[in-house]
Amino acid sequence: MQITISVDGPSASGKGTLAKRIAEHLNFHYLDTGLLYRAIALKDGDPILAAKAITPEDLLEPKLRSMHVARKASKVAAVPEVRAALLKYQQEFALREPGAVLDGRDIGTCVCPNAQIKLFIEASLSVRAERRAKELGLDHKSTLIDLEARDARDRFRPVSPLRPAPGSYIIDTTNLNADQAFRIAISYIEKAQERVKKSDKE
Repeated sequence: MQITISVDGPSASGKGTLAKRIAEHLNFHYLDTGLLYRAIALKDGDPILAAKAITPEDLLEPKLRSMHVARKASKVAAVPEVRAALLKYQQEFALREPGAVLDGRDIGTCVCPNAQIKLFIEASLSVRAERRAKELGLDHKSTLIDLEARDARDRFRPVSPLRPAPGSYIIDTTNLNADQAFRIAISYIEKAQERVKKSDKE
């Protein structure tokens, strides 16, 4: 049976690292949906047209990981027409066999509301800022301010706001390392897989 796992949460909560590790562990396909918006932000011209023409190769550009592109991507992601244009790409990816793990901010709520397993990863703003500043070699205070502004855009945008999907397993990584978060996530996934198998038999 094909399985889709959604992993949502704010920036620097650890969702990307966790989602990629889950995909590797299960031998599932993995998509960092945030890269889609970053790829569009990196292009010149109309972002809606860029969204309609997105390709897997666009996600391989090293510059996508910069903080500058992340800021632009957050603004592009608030454009309803851009989100609509990327929806089909994400939904088709989610149906890959034997399974797919997608991380983002609206996977469980909008992109894949029927995902069999939904995770929502969160952490305190201060800890997230500390992680991001260390990762990119940035000042902690300015990083915190930047993340706070991005959280506001993500949580209060009119289209696909950031929030846990109904039925999500919520993991707070504030006081967890990567291994601890992974073990908790896998335990949730194994429980959900058993539930899915039981439902199929019935």
